Amino acid sequence: MIRILVFALFVLALAAGFAWLADRPGELSIIWQGQRADMSLMVAATLVVSLIAAVMLSWWIVRVIWTSPHSIQRYFRARKRDRGYQALSTGLIAAGAGDAAGARKMLGRTKGLLSADQEPLIHLLEAQAAMIEGRYDDARKKFELMADDPETRELGLRGLYLEARRLGANEAARQYAERAAEKAPQLPWATEAALEYRSEAGDWDEALKLLGDGRSSSAEEKKTYARRRTVLLTARAAAKLDADPKGAREDAHQALKLDETFVPAGLIEAKAYLREDNLRKAASILEKLWKSTAHGDVAKLYVRARSGDSAADRLKRAEKLEAIRPNNAEALYTVAEAALETRNFALARGKAEAAARLAPRESAFLLLADIEDAETGDQGRIRHWMNQALKAPRDPAWTADGITAPEWRAVSPVTGRLDAFEWKTPVSALEGPVEEGSTDAVDEAIRTLPPLAIEQKPVARVEDVVKVEKAPVEKPVVVEAVLEPAPVKVEKAKEALPAEEEERPFFGLPDDPGVKEGTTVKRDGTSGFRLF
Repeated sequence: MIRILVFALFVLALAAGFAWLADRPGELSIIWQGQRADMSLMVAATLVVSLIAAVMLSWWIVRVIWTSPHSIQRYFRARKRDRGYQALSTGLIAAGAGDAAGARKMLGRTKGLLSADQEPLIHLLEAQAAMIEGRYDDARKKFELMADDPETRELGLRGLYLEARRLGANEAARQYAERAAEKAPQLPWATEAALEYRSEAGDWDEALKLLGDGRSSSAEEKKTYARRRTVLLTARAAAKLDADPKGAREDAHQALKLDETFVPAGLIEAKAYLREDNLRKAASILEKLWKSTAHGDVAKLYVRARSGDSAADRLKRAEKLEAIRPNNAEALYTVAEAALETRNFALARGKAEAAARLAPRESAFLLLADIEDAETGDQGRIRHWMNQALKAPRDPAWTADGITAPEWRAVSPVTGRLDAFEWKTPVSALEGPVEEGSTDAVDEAIRTLPPLAIEQKPVARVEDVVKVEKAPVEKPVVVEAVLEPAPVKVEKAKEALPAEEEERPFFGLPDDPGVKEGTTVKRDGTSGFRLF
């Protein structure tokens, strides 16, 4: 566009010059080698312009003829380069699609058309083709060559990092990630990988330093930065809690400034205050955290904040939590647990049943079994609540990558992923050796439950009962039942049951076998009843 404009301006200027000469006519005489030539000024100007144009045209023709071999060579070179890039593009697409034969074919064609020194992507295509064909050693050598080249350093380091992760060489992967993060801090994968490795090693100071200041124009990146900083500060506070409670409290406080609902940070700050004998501050933090999220760990720490409190004091603190969050399953469970310690069975049973109605889970039914054991010792009802606990969902726990932990952790022990633990209901129990705090409470309770004591008593058959009722006797015959305390399916015996042994309407009858039909009494007076 600029060239066209310049050409138009040049033509206009030339026309304006000829018009100016036409308005001012004149004669021009030239004497050269004894010859005199007379002409007008317009003709002289036209001859000068034509001469200049002829010289320029002649120069262009000579230049074209002189440079034609180079131009022809350059044309064929450009055509060859275009064909090479087309083959390279097709080969990369084939490698991405997993077509090893196509990638290898295009690689050979690319090498014949392009030079590997001029186009580094040929090394990438060769490495990808080697990986698809299973030649990982050749691919790793290519990535090492790329890592040594400043132009392809980041690409080579990423390839080496992924290959080390595939082989399980975590130390080598860590070195490649840190090298890439040092050379190119703008690479997200390098920064995240180095951050996870430093977090897994417990080097929280270096991890926070690597995280940076989080200056970014993207709102999503700022949110991610705030979350990671919260997790890292909380992890560093947990590491400092035993040796430096004040430093742990400051780190946890900074984490709560970023996320005031982050339960692990609040628990650590409260524990730090408790170690400094500042119960008021700790209680204030836990109450504020409880208002935002009714977490079980918050309730446990709040109720047992002071070791010297009596069971009645713990019950008062539990009731205070319930007043803050009424009709909450966790608050009801906490009150029921504290009431059981004070031997207030009516309150404990009512709160536990309400908690089980709101959020059925195994701990609520296990607590009901404990209440039944402490109050009545009714083995049938205890087994009923145990059975309900087996069917109920597991309690929420800190879960990451299919495993549970008794406390929050910053890094998953399985994958090394940062901020992997979440407070949720576990999907399944942890396989293999069970860690401390992750034992299935229901199975353990059933294993430790004493065997059901059955008192063998002679039982009269139905025919004998009929005969006794018809016989003229002065005293009524009392029919004794088997498997106490299960209810006896006889009308007269049911009337004789005390009020506290009547069927409770909550969650059905206890899962107890009771008296089986067809039970007989042998001639020697012993019962023929079999439990299983």
